[in-house]
Amino acid sequence: MSDRILNVLFLCTGNSARSIMAEAILNSLGSDRFRAYSAGSHPVGSVNPIAINWLNKNHFGTDNLRSKSWDEFAVPDAPVMDFVLTVCDNAAGEVCPIWPGQPFSAHWGVEDPASVKGTTEEKEKAFSNVFMILNRRISLFTSLPIASLDRISLHREVKNIGQI
Repeated sequence: MSDRILNVLFLCTGNSARSIMAEAILNSLGSDRFRAYSAGSHPVGSVNPIAINWLNKNHFGTDNLRSKSWDEFAVPDAPVMDFVLTVCDNAAGEVCPIWPGQPFSAHWGVEDPASVKGTTEEKEKAFSNVFMILNRRISLFTSLPIASLDRISLHREVKNIGQI
């Protein structure tokens, strides 16, 4: 792959927590090499406030985050994706749009913290766990020697990150 900025799309169903957090984390940790986006197959239309709080608490930008449909990225003038990563089980099993440019795809599934029922403490713990998992995976992703890996090796490495 070239030295240009690589586009990464994080997908989930509602685009309110996991994919939003992944977008913000990658845009911060990998801003010199990556441009992250997020979307959902059935976006809820708003970003979960606990996700915003976790991002703010950890000094990740949240100004331009919004819940949106993956249809925005399947139109001819949309950015061409180099990577499409699903972060929830529902989106991994859905039929995704055809992404121009044959991006690498992998499943990095994590539990949906927005679906946790319980006390405020239980909800906060769920968001904390997801944040830590995504932060670790994205840190590993940004450390990959992408320019020196062949397509097969790169695809294997990106998929393996989803198992961590």
